[in-house]
Amino acid sequence: MSTVPYPTALPSLFVSHGSPLLALEDSVTGRWLDGLAVHLPRPRAVLVASAHALAAAPRLSAGAAPATLHDFGGFPAALYALRYPAPGAPALAQQVVERLRAAGLEAVPDRAMPFDHGVWVPLRRVFATADIPVLALSISPQRDARWHYALGQMLAPLRNEGVLVIGSGGFVHNLGALDWHNRDAEPAAWAHAFAQWLAERVCSGQADAAQDWLARAPYARQSHPTHEHLLPLFVAWGAAGAAGAPIHEAWEYGTLALHAFRFDGNA
Repeated sequence: MSTVPYPTALPSLFVSHGSPLLALEDSVTGRWLDGLAVHLPRPRAVLVASAHALAAAPRLSAGAAPATLHDFGGFPAALYALRYPAPGAPALAQQVVERLRAAGLEAVPDRAMPFDHGVWVPLRRVFATADIPVLALSISPQRDARWHYALGQMLAPLRNEGVLVIGSGGFVHNLGALDWHNRDAEPAAWAHAFAQWLAERVCSGQADAAQDWLARAPYARQSHPTHEHLLPLFVAWGAAGAAGAPIHEAWEYGTLALHAFRFDGNA
């Protein structure tokens, strides 16, 4: 585990979790995640806004030992045997709920909320010992990117309190367009064009333009037929409020972009 001392504020991160098989298989992205923790201060807790936790208003996992949810089908039996037994953080969850309520959101602590695979698949590789408390945070597909960026801004003070904020989703995510027979397929031209457009906005800090991605980005709806896998990016970005830096880029199955970004803005 990292021995890097705490900076003024922890970064926030956006990671693409891709297929649940990321938890098991050897891959470029899996190996990158395996080595990510050494580049980070050790957090006292991790908060993950997951593309697979959906609610109209923010929900925070508030149990002491959240269950591992296998919210997918058709994969090898070994994947369903995996568990991520990280402790929860009920007291911190309540503090975050109160912070969001003070900002006008009807946030709810949920003691039965599990770790969905958007939470445990990447964390199982980044923090394999599962000894850091974890909070899962829902996103709201009824809301747009601007709302999720504002949600991230409300979480920004956590970065000064030793909490690592992660958005877990997918940079390009169209399951219907994947070339399932070729994990190493070259990225489709339309997927690459969208990813390049959005990465340029992230890296230059053009948050307003990026939040209007559906109207401005090339092949926006083709790249994200539904937007829940992109919304965690804006939570992570809002938590920093500044331009991001690319820390990983990879493609699988031709149209699945597994890009990741780090945000180091002032909290």
